[in-house]
Amino acid sequence: MLQSQYLSNLILEKLNQNFPQFEEELKKHIAAQASFKTFKEGEMMMQSGQYLKSTLLITKGRVKLYTNGEEGEDYFMYFLEPGQACAMSFICAARNKKSELEAIAAEDTEAIMVPIEVLDSLMHKYKSWYYFVLENYRSRFQELLDALRSVAFHSMDERLEYYLIKQQNAFQTKTLHLTHEQIANDLNTSRVVVSRLLKQMENNGKLKLHRNSVELI
Repeated sequence: MLQSQYLSNLILEKLNQNFPQFEEELKKHIAAQASFKTFKEGEMMMQSGQYLKSTLLITKGRVKLYTNGEEGEDYFMYFLEPGQACAMSFICAARNKKSELEAIAAEDTEAIMVPIEVLDSLMHKYKSWYYFVLENYRSRFQELLDALRSVAFHSMDERLEYYLIKQQNAFQTKTLHLTHEQIANDLNTSRVVVSRLLKQMENNGKLKLHRNSVELI
């Protein structure tokens, strides 16, 4: 009982910090029903093809979302940050469908795990949850449109520059600790292509290359 009360208080504290727009009764409801989990950097949080038992509310860290190609290749889609949730998990969890995305912790991450059994009741009972879900759909749809435009209308050097700026904005630093291999995997291209384009950007004064990191100028 003491552990249960401790967890409820911890979840309520995390909700107050990261989801202040939620109604007080909603936060209490989630705190009573949800669990809390931590993930190490690089840990798989959600796999493509799995059935979801809960949806994730991110309270700390950063999560990278990927989609899989027909031949198993990964393509980076967007980040999830504290105060956000994965819109895809709402749909998959509520309709008992398999996930089409995979989520990996980009750094040490904490998440509140809201079980699927309570999602429908939250939508009907609490307006702040209803609007939160809609805003997540809108935000994620915009991310998907941006990713589609990047692939359909931009060359690889433009996609690389957009990717680096996106990483800079997400991590709030100009020094990105990324290898050429990691960047190539995220952009679904070869390391040779990424290395050549990064060298061009360095020659053009846009960045400096270091061992296992890229410094944007």
